[in-house]
Amino acid sequence: MQVFSTFENNAFVEIAISMLEKKGIKKENIFAVPLDNRKEVRKVFDSLHRSDGTSLIDIGMALATAFAVIGASIGFNLAWGPIYWGLIGAFVGFMVGFAIRLFTEKVLKKKNRLLKGKHSEIILIIDCEEGYAELVENILWSHYALGVAKVQ
Repeated sequence: MQVFSTFENNAFVEIAISMLEKKGIKKENIFAVPLDNRKEVRKVFDSLHRSDGTSLIDIGMALATAFAVIGASIGFNLAWGPIYWGLIGAFVGFMVGFAIRLFTEKVLKKKNRLLKGKHSEIILIIDCEEGYAELVENILWSHYALGVAKVQ
């Protein structure tokens, strides 16, 4: 049976490995693999196949509505009339809102586009007998594993 687990890169991995060796798991049956985490900057614009859940047009749509109403109201007194000035207001409002949102995503929230939370940095693979599987799993969980899976 194989037990897979992921850990952050800290001292608890070493403690868990030494605890497993004390409980009778041979060193040859313990395999640790370090992971390479994402170093590139995440993209702001979404594609058809990938979306990060952040909308760039939400503020633009709200401002487009507000500017369209204001433009149409003022347009009654202007030469082109309320329809044209409402459309111009909607376009200007959308562009202002889109620019605000793009600025906040690119400049102010640059750090938030990186991976959030805890990062899996090490995969630990333990090859053991089925009788040891529960013991190994408990040891891994008690030493702050991020995830544990058993495969027969």
